[in-house]
Amino acid sequence: MRLGGPLFVEYSNPEGWVAAVMKYHGYSAAFCPLGTDQLKNTSLVRNYEEAAKKADIVIAEMGAWSNPMSPDEKIRSEALKKCKESLALADEIGARCCVNIAGSRGQKWDGPCQEDLTDQTFEMIVDTVRGIIDDVKPRRAFYALETMQWMYPDSAECYIKLIRAIGRKQFGVHMDPVNLICSPQRYFGNAAVIRDCFKKLGPYIRSCHGKDIMLADRSTVHLDEVRPGTGGLDYGVFLQELAKLHPDTPLMLEHLAKEEEYAQAAEYVRSVAVQKSVKII
Repeated sequence: MRLGGPLFVEYSNPEGWVAAVMKYHGYSAAFCPLGTDQLKNTSLVRNYEEAAKKADIVIAEMGAWSNPMSPDEKIRSEALKKCKESLALADEIGARCCVNIAGSRGQKWDGPCQEDLTDQTFEMIVDTVRGIIDDVKPRRAFYALETMQWMYPDSAECYIKLIRAIGRKQFGVHMDPVNLICSPQRYFGNAAVIRDCFKKLGPYIRSCHGKDIMLADRSTVHLDEVRPGTGGLDYGVFLQELAKLHPDTPLMLEHLAKEEEYAQAAEYVRSVAVQKSVKII
């Protein structure tokens, strides 16, 4: 497996980016170093791809964070454009996937909405993802949806159903087990949840996010994202399951505020990997 996360240093060229990823952070995977505004700068995109290959850095994912399910036609149109451009950049630069959430039919792009968990919305997701992939026609990168608590895909079973319904080779899985922990039952049984996800989705997983989660001892049920190693997620099982996949499969740390926290998270992940005899390239 590979480990990566956000960079906290500036870079202006591929050489500076490689130095930031490897020497400064000790990562072997990275988020896409370019934005979609550079998509047409073919030589620059190629230079970053070649630099990554030479340094043995896996470009894990290109984020397309937006709401292609928005009821606002302008927002939806802009989101679809972003998704397609992001997937095209991921394909050109050699990233493993372009990732987004499915999106919401509510007012908040990543928030809960009653309409999001309906058969109609499921079909809308299928049509939307097909349209993105069919328009871009990626050769290498996969378009993937991040698992979420209150929108599809919200379980391994739902993701399998989506894969079959979408029916596109370049549709993959983005695994974030923390986003599937939405009840005390799943919290205390998260090792079984993780094993089930990897058993059913393993061949399709392109990238993973590394976070942790803590169940608060107050009513009603309250769950918080926390730094890896400070919550209840079974990282031993998580890393063992990850290690069964292709060795280039990345685990990308995210959602922490400070560089120091990322260093602590990386140290924790590496320590668990040693305990469980999991190799991090």
